[in-house]
Amino acid sequence: MTFVVGLTGGIGSGKSAVSDRFAALGIEIVDADVASRVVVEPGQPALQAIADHFGPELITAEGALDRSALRHKVFADDAERDWLQQLLHPLINAHIAERLGSAESAYAILAHPILIETGQTRICDRVLVVDVPESVQVERTMSRDNNTEEQVRNIMAAQASRESRLAAADDVIVNDQDLEHLDRAVTRLHSEYLAAARAKDTQ
Repeated sequence: MTFVVGLTGGIGSGKSAVSDRFAALGIEIVDADVASRVVVEPGQPALQAIADHFGPELITAEGALDRSALRHKVFADDAERDWLQQLLHPLINAHIAERLGSAESAYAILAHPILIETGQTRICDRVLVVDVPESVQVERTMSRDNNTEEQVRNIMAAQASRESRLAAADDVIVNDQDLEHLDRAVTRLHSEYLAAARAKDTQ
């Protein structure tokens, strides 16, 4: 059974920068965001269900999901977000399980922005949280996604609180310094995870 490290953090925390560094070390990354796109590709039943529920304006002229329009709808309405999660989460979870089961690296990273909220920590041997102050999350996300502060804070409010993420963490990378600091943190954890994966194999 693959040793799985769950990687999470709030929006704008730098999860992608961390997962990219693990990938550069030869570790397979199973990305829940990628899985969430796969299950709503044109021709998938979930895409038609979304169009039926929210209306055809959420489908682009090319037949793809307008993810930005969907995001604005569901982050402004808790009931709509719940409906979408009930549709997509089982499909996403099945895709993730398949990818983790076929991983061939010494261990695998499950990169998941809502790892804690969806209960996916149960399939992880370790939970790694990328942490930054909330003010940094807002600043980074506004500049990256061209969102307003209100939009960013709505997204943050829909995610687990910083405190609950840290409470669930086995390991934490504080990503408020330079890239050299990030490299050192990832390299140190990589060594620890290799050792833990080897120990699990011998059990």
